[in-house]
Amino acid sequence: MVVLDELSSFKNWNSKRFKAFMKIRPKVKRVIGLTGTPSSNGLMDLFAEFKCLDMGERLGRFISQYRVNYFVPDRMNGPIVYSYKLRSGAEEQIYEKISDITISMKALDHLQMPELISNEYTVYMNDEEAKLYADMEKNLFVPLKKGEITAANAAALSGKLLQMANGAVYSDDGEEIVIHDQKLDALEDMIEAANGRPVMVAYWFKHDLARIMRRLTEKKIPFEKLDSEESIRKWNRGELPVALIHPTSAGHGLNLQSGGNTLIWFGLTWSLELYQQTVARLWRQGQTAGTVVVQHIITAGTIDKDVMKGLKNKDMTQNRLIAAVKARVTHGR
Repeated sequence: MVVLDELSSFKNWNSKRFKAFMKIRPKVKRVIGLTGTPSSNGLMDLFAEFKCLDMGERLGRFISQYRVNYFVPDRMNGPIVYSYKLRSGAEEQIYEKISDITISMKALDHLQMPELISNEYTVYMNDEEAKLYADMEKNLFVPLKKGEITAANAAALSGKLLQMANGAVYSDDGEEIVIHDQKLDALEDMIEAANGRPVMVAYWFKHDLARIMRRLTEKKIPFEKLDSEESIRKWNRGELPVALIHPTSAGHGLNLQSGGNTLIWFGLTWSLELYQQTVARLWRQGQTAGTVVVQHIITAGTIDKDVMKGLKNKDMTQNRLIAAVKARVTHGR
């Protein structure tokens, strides 16, 4: 028997991890998969995950077959398909297919969990800053004294707009160009409002980290990056007023709940899995505080709002999946 902890790490059918496991899969009699984020990017994720479990018995042996059966092209450019959407009724069909080998148990149903409070702290760019952002969004290009900012396509534009919403952006030459300090000012206010209580700050871009570190150093606020065993121990002992963490390093199984109960998102991520895993570092069993507060610094009129909406929509899809298999367990299936 093989137990795949964090089954979602096998969701990419093109990954070396998935292909390596499928080579030995025929020799394994039984496979159990465990994950808290089975469909963080939508139900397309389920194909590879369930092929690990049943070798394609339920959802098909090939991704092309799975797409044809349950999806239709969504965003396209000629013959090139950028994304897919579910066929009418396909969501329920998928749930039915996997229901006999799937069960869900939510922590809230079985464990004593602290209350989770999520809110948004909105900041506003001035007219000049907002115009730079709008020009980039419209033209995919902005000429500045320190360098040019260019986005070759929609995906690149999304990244540039996220950077600008955070307050800085990389030029075409890789130089950091500061656009505004609105999020830094908000972060400083929020840390001050914590009144000495430890705060964890999630950042996304390297220039986010550099600017946050400069501001905290300037204000003589002690901080450390959570990137070593020693820094994690300091955080869990309550010795760090501010801990800086990148979502990709806030991985599965990392226990940080002893150090504090406040998480501030300075920069957002489109990845629901990384988002939920980062929140789960504090909002988990063993958290001694009665509440965990997750605050998102959002720049008004920017892509930040779209990211928040996207995360909520992905979470709704995932919750429908969990609810579907949970309902079947409840009724004895």
